Amino acid sequence: MRDAYHEELDSIGDGLVEMARLVGSAIGRATTAILDSDLKIAESVIAADEKVDDLQRELENRAITLLARQQPVATDLRIVVTSLRMSADLERSGDLARHVAKLARLRFPNSAVPGDLHSTILEMGQLAQRLMAKAAEVIVSKDVDEALQLEQDDDRMDELHRALFQHLLDDRWKHGIETAVDVTLIGRYYERFADHAVSVAKRVVFLVTGEHADELSPPPTPITSEPA
Repeated sequence: MRDAYHEELDSIGDGLVEMARLVGSAIGRATTAILDSDLKIAESVIAADEKVDDLQRELENRAITLLARQQPVATDLRIVVTSLRMSADLERSGDLARHVAKLARLRFPNSAVPGDLHSTILEMGQLAQRLMAKAAEVIVSKDVDEALQLEQDDDRMDELHRALFQHLLDDRWKHGIETAVDVTLIGRYYERFADHAVSVAKRVVFLVTGEHADELSPPPTPITSEPA
């Protein structure tokens, strides 16, 4: 019975990793859809979000069943409860990727992103995907230092988000109000997606240590040599 119980706990972790990988792929494909005005990819992202929702429901059912049948305590209880919270973060991340794809579909065949902002949105999309990939790795490895590092990695997303707003507020903005609203929404979607990846990593810290990430010291920033 205990073996089956721990296998079920492991399966919850596997489900979280699958969700993280799915939403990471979704934000990458949504970025392609919004920048290239690719309706086919946009539709595929929107449709695939149902799989993420199904996985979350399945994971919640497993967790609730474990709570009811096994009445876990201490570390095992922390695993179950924290996993439920992580699944909520991941499900919302999938929703945000879907929002980007829906905006691409709404503006098709035109682009929601003006050409002079393509590079910024591309970097935001790529960074969002990398952050979620790292969150998936942390779920598997339970590496606290890597999990804590994720919040520092997210600083770049915050910089890009601020730069986007500065561009929108520039007197030289010439793309109109509708595009300004679109770009504002897109920037917010990526910024929130990154926040959810960081939240997942913080929950891994709590799962492993029993302490909240904000109460721990961040790992030292690696020192890199300056190019000659």
